[in-house]
Amino acid sequence: MIKKIAILGSTGSIGTQALDLCRRHPDRYRVVALTARGSKEKLFEQVREFRPEIAGLTDSFDPAEIPEDLKFCHFLSGKEALHAAAAETDAEMVLVSIVGIAGLQGVMDALKAGKQVLLANKEALVTGGHLVTELARKAGKPLLPVDSEHSAIFQCLQADGTNKAEKILLTASGGPFRTWDKERIEKATKAEALKHPNWNMGAKITVDSASMFNKGLEIMEARWLFDMPEDRIEVVVHPQSIVHSAVVFKDGAVLAQLGEPDMRVPIGYAMAYPERIETGVPAPDLFKLGSLTFEKPDEEKFPALRLARECLRAGGAACTVFNGANEEAVAAFLREEIPFGQIAVRVEKALEKLAGLRANCIEDIYHADQLARAVSNSEFRIQNSEL
Repeated sequence: MIKKIAILGSTGSIGTQALDLCRRHPDRYRVVALTARGSKEKLFEQVREFRPEIAGLTDSFDPAEIPEDLKFCHFLSGKEALHAAAAETDAEMVLVSIVGIAGLQGVMDALKAGKQVLLANKEALVTGGHLVTELARKAGKPLLPVDSEHSAIFQCLQADGTNKAEKILLTASGGPFRTWDKERIEKATKAEALKHPNWNMGAKITVDSASMFNKGLEIMEARWLFDMPEDRIEVVVHPQSIVHSAVVFKDGAVLAQLGEPDMRVPIGYAMAYPERIETGVPAPDLFKLGSLTFEKPDEEKFPALRLARECLRAGGAACTVFNGANEEAVAAFLREEIPFGQIAVRVEKALEKLAGLRANCIEDIYHADQLARAVSNSEFRIQNSEL
């Protein structure tokens, strides 16, 4: 039976790899909706090949730019494009691979429409984990993780039976600054931060990997995906990026998922779940690898890990502030306006100034996000009466 899929964020790294799997398995998948942010030429190419019913750009564009041979497709723009792709087609599943808090509404729209969500957007759970997981529970559609680490944990948990999971071991490559001292890290340049040793990813997530903010976000994501307290989620630095994460069970067994650092495996697992499909990715050659190593993370050099745990313990909108302040700080770093070490400083400053914000509804979350961005940019005088 052919499954219909909508892809939010189709021109990014995850979206293009998901389309590669659709291309490999035309007997299993039909693409019915595609959205991108502003890469219209790339989106046009994808529409030409996969012929979805709906396509859209979240950035505004002139409808006159749509090529004549693509007039069969209904094009939309802005938030309307995301909503239509997430909720208004007959897709059985929606891959949300948008970067940032923009993914939150797409995930919620898809769940409200009864779709199966394949989640490649951390921020939906980081900022609105309690709202999203409640919606998924009501819809009877468990979230299927696409992040390599969370997919690995999810795969390990399929074998739990009556053997209770005691702890999650969330692996991290350590990024390009794993062996650097703290002073050198704080002065790292943009070019140095973008040299990830193993993964080929977008600029923002690559910088997050270098600062380990990405791992902080993944601790938050794991807390909601697997209903696991933060003190039972342990970060393990594994420079080879072959073990994508592991689960410690009550009987003392540790199950891990191994694979090459290629996102087509976790994307394919989510798309085919509970089955598995051919992905074109070779299995790791253990003889060539020789050895795999594991280290404890250094929270002095990488304060993002400490801050993430403090946010989870604080509750309310603290995780939203963590995320929003970091997004703005990373953007400033990529514009080469601030040094690398200022990213964590700006986030911690925002958390101190915005302590106690509530997150009872999506409006609260967007409000906290905007305040966090403003504080991170130091362009906003906080009015206590607004908090």
